[in-house]
Amino acid sequence: MYRECEYDRSRIIALAASSRLPVLYPYPEFPDAGGLMPYGYGGAFLFRRVAALVDKILKGAKPADPPVEQATEIKLVVNVKVAKALGLTIAPSLLARADE
Repeated sequence: MYRECEYDRSRIIALAASSRLPVLYPYPEFPDAGGLMPYGYGGAFLFRRVAALVDKILKGAKPADPPVEQATEIKLVVNVKVAKALGLTIAPSLLARADE
């Protein structure tokens, strides 16, 4: 399944690049594949939290009982190389706020 996600991520990025569309992606893994700018939590966070919830349910908790959780670590990553290729100028204030 992970390979399918990787393939879909590459297809989405390639389509956006061929259309010269600046895209804000949901996960920090996107710039490594050529994405412009993700803002969100890493996939590893999601997988750890899902595993913890599944563990609780398998140990007897009702699926409706665990509380809704929100990510506590949200990252902003700017791929300056892609921005230049798209002819975009990223504001210095945004670059200063970026985690990477």
